[in-house]
Amino acid sequence: MKLAHSILLSGVAISAMTLGAAPAMAQAADTAAAAAPADAAGGNEIIVTAQKRAQNLQDVPISMEVVSGERIADFAAVDFKAVQNYVPNVFVQQTNGNDTIYIRGFGSPPQNFSFDQAVSVYMDGIYAGKMRQALNPFFDVARVEVMRGPQGALYGKNTPAGAVSVVSAGPTSTFQAGATATYNFDLQGYDLTGFVSGPVTDTLSVRVAARLQNQEGYIKNLGTGRDDPRNKLALVRVSALWEPSDSFDLTAKLEMSNAQRIGGLGVSSPTTTVQQPKLTRYTEEFPLGREGYLNRSVLGSVVANVKVGTHTLTSITGYSWFNGSVTNYFDQETPTGAIVENSVANKYPENFRQFSQEVRLLSPTGGALEYVVGAYYDTAKYNVDPFLYYNVQAFNIVSLNQTYFHQNSRTLSAFGQATVRPFDGLRLIGSLRYTNTHKDATFSGKLLAGQIFRALTSAQGKISEGLVDPSLTVQYDLSRDLMVYAVYGRGSKSGGFVSNTLGTVSSTFVYKPERSRNWEAGIKSTLWDGRATVNLSVYDTKFTDLQTSSYNPDTSSYITKNAASATATGIEGSIRIAPSKYFDITASAAYQDIKYDSYPNAPCLAGMTGTTCDLSGYRLPYTSKFTGNVSVHGRVDISDYKLDGTAVLGGRSGFFDSDDQSPLYGYQKGYAKLDLRVQFAPQDESWHVALIGKNLTDKITTGSAFRLPFPITSSTRSILFIEPPRNIAVEAGFKF
Repeated sequence: MKLAHSILLSGVAISAMTLGAAPAMAQAADTAAAAAPADAAGGNEIIVTAQKRAQNLQDVPISMEVVSGERIADFAAVDFKAVQNYVPNVFVQQTNGNDTIYIRGFGSPPQNFSFDQAVSVYMDGIYAGKMRQALNPFFDVARVEVMRGPQGALYGKNTPAGAVSVVSAGPTSTFQAGATATYNFDLQGYDLTGFVSGPVTDTLSVRVAARLQNQEGYIKNLGTGRDDPRNKLALVRVSALWEPSDSFDLTAKLEMSNAQRIGGLGVSSPTTTVQQPKLTRYTEEFPLGREGYLNRSVLGSVVANVKVGTHTLTSITGYSWFNGSVTNYFDQETPTGAIVENSVANKYPENFRQFSQEVRLLSPTGGALEYVVGAYYDTAKYNVDPFLYYNVQAFNIVSLNQTYFHQNSRTLSAFGQATVRPFDGLRLIGSLRYTNTHKDATFSGKLLAGQIFRALTSAQGKISEGLVDPSLTVQYDLSRDLMVYAVYGRGSKSGGFVSNTLGTVSSTFVYKPERSRNWEAGIKSTLWDGRATVNLSVYDTKFTDLQTSSYNPDTSSYITKNAASATATGIEGSIRIAPSKYFDITASAAYQDIKYDSYPNAPCLAGMTGTTCDLSGYRLPYTSKFTGNVSVHGRVDISDYKLDGTAVLGGRSGFFDSDDQSPLYGYQKGYAKLDLRVQFAPQDESWHVALIGKNLTDKITTGSAFRLPFPITSSTRSILFIEPPRNIAVEAGFKF
């Protein structure tokens, strides 16, 4: 390891003037995007499809960031946590169970497994409202588009806080192939990726891509003798593009993955001091089997485009399925070093399947009126049947329970967007979406062994709701390279049911839909003949009936309900300068003020007394005032070869990462993390070797925290979920 660190530091010294992040150059996701011309002056256009058309990012009146497939591959990013440093005002809460994406401070907490996410993920246009539908989304992708703020009209389903669109790489018209092998010294394991793409006939092209990963963890488990969490992944994606004529094309994709994580992320820390994260833990694997998760998933899509006169009719058919199980134990090593009993454990078996169909009609561009109209339908079934184990020695109670939650859902929606150009330079964009959602669910519990510890109850409920999400945008070109815009928009997320709380009854089973309202204004400018861009936006986002879920450690239960309202105001900006192919620099940052406007009868925070408290005026957890990143990229040519350096420094100010917002065990101090890549390759990049370092500042940070109190355990302590420390890898690859 010392040798690897020395090599990397040498690379830093050699490349000090050339390191940084490669520009977020979005690659084409479809034929239209692929055909979009590059900027004539700088060749630096970033093409996105955030508004269902191929557009230059600088022409889209949305506060958004784009992370290129090249950037993702450069740093071997697998999940959403790996890329949050690249996008300000985005945070991923990581736990042993669910992970949750927050944009501008709003998201759906992971405690209630049945929550639809307030930040929806779209995989090649297919809605993925549950994280386990796409546990490894960043594989062989063209780009990732992160849209901040409500996206209710065009993306529609459950996007009150924002949307993330992942566009995978598609088949190519020429033969291409490549493979990359990465060995991580600190995680003592490998990551192998490869693809083959090209034409099969004059009208049919196919792409096959695969990934194999087997890596050890970064937390030493003294009870099992291994490092937690060990990750294993096998993933394959097959895609085909059929273009029998100029007026019709069809793309089909099928992805299958098998992901396994052995071990957990939680370590003990005192409750009477600030967080003391460590890289050791102790767990014994009983009574629910091996700790970690297993997840098998299938994601398929068929996208067809047909020309209807001057219009384009698009059909998107999707299928998503996963079957998984999460098993959680908590660190038995107390802050003093003593080993205590395995007092509480849980296991969450899940099963989900979804079918969706979208149809939309797209008008031609360039006229006084442009529009898109469409309809969407999906149906889904979701089951989660947790095992809950308690060994409460203070009461001499051992209890093993199982609860059963089954939900059926159906969504129908119609949407439209029209762009009117009254005169040159001015665009008025109006959008409207109506969504009808029906859900029904049941909940019950059963004692499997031991004694009753928490009340075993049953519940059932139905939801039928219709929500309307309008938006209005005024966009004006002050010049060819300077655009300003103002947006009013609304978003919504459907109501639902409490899925995994002992004691749930019909009267507490249902929570209401949440709504968001957003005012936003921004400016996008292109300077220096396309070699520089400067973007700035300000926003005011208000949520009503905000869906919340928090853990009450004293009762070992979850509290899921609607908060009255919360508001976030802030500013987001980015600048990119690319004077040549040999150097570019990008910086983006955000400032945010967020608080509950009204939240009576809320779960109390640390230090408060009573059964319920009023949190009006309090800041929301998991939110920082400042987030940002700086990226620098440089290149030096050496005869027929080149040396590339890429560095990303991302960070955020301090934030509460426990539900009860403890200023001690529940507060993560501000930090900055540095990622670095140094690569050597010939000019044609037919092969390469690279050294990669992530979190070189070696900041040991936490994604979430909670208090494990007496009498649930004989030794009160906090549990911190630890994020990866510094790790260094070597990579080699080829392509042709």
